[in-house]
Formats: sequence, C-alpha cells, structure tokens
Amino acid sequence: MEVQIFGIRKSSDTRKALRFFAERRVKTHFVDLQERPASPGELRRFAQKFGVQALVNRESRRYADLGLAAARLSEDRWLDKLVEEPLLLRMPLVRRQQQLSLGEAEATWREWTDR
Repeated sequence: MEVQIFGIRKSSDTRKALRFFAERRVKTHFVDLQERPASPGELRRFAQKFGVQALVNRESRRYADLGLAAARLSEDRWLDKLVEEPLLLRMPLVRRQQQLSLGEAEATWREWTDR
C-alpha cells in the first residue's frame, strides 16, 4: 500500500497524516505544496469528490490576508487560486489509488490501513 500526501510541513494536520501512515509502516509520497504546487488536474480530482468549496480553508491566515471572504469566484477561478496559493487549501489532501481524503480524516485512513 502506498499513499500520496499533499500538504505543507508546517501544517499540524499534514504532520498528523504523515505520522499516522509512518506508524503503520505505509509507504508515503509527500508533496510539499510550498515547493511544488498541486496540478490543476489533481485538485480537480479532489474537487469532483468533495466540491471546490470544501477544498478552501476559510480559517487560514492567507484567506483573511487576501480578503477572500467577500469574493465571488467561479469554481474554475477558485481552482486557479488554489494552485497559485496552496496555503488556501484545507490540508492534507491524501490519495490512495482512486480513494481520496481531505483534511484530518483518521477514520478514513484507518479504513484504508485495516484492509
């Protein structure tokens, strides 16, 4: 089993995901979004499952700094903004084959590892 984790090292939820899978000796491929942004196609895959709005972390400092609370953006524009500004993403984004999770989703991760 192998999982791909998208996030930033400073994110406590991303660190929790990395620790969760490491403790279970699951091979992980970590993508640091500050070094390499997620591709639009990858984000679109998560958006198809969870919706674009679910990907946006409205509690992030970056969201407030950019004054996005009043923004009325289309889904495509939001996806562009999330590629440009990875700190706006709710993290971590975790992918195991075709299965996806968003944010801290320990119950989902547990299902994946208990199989």
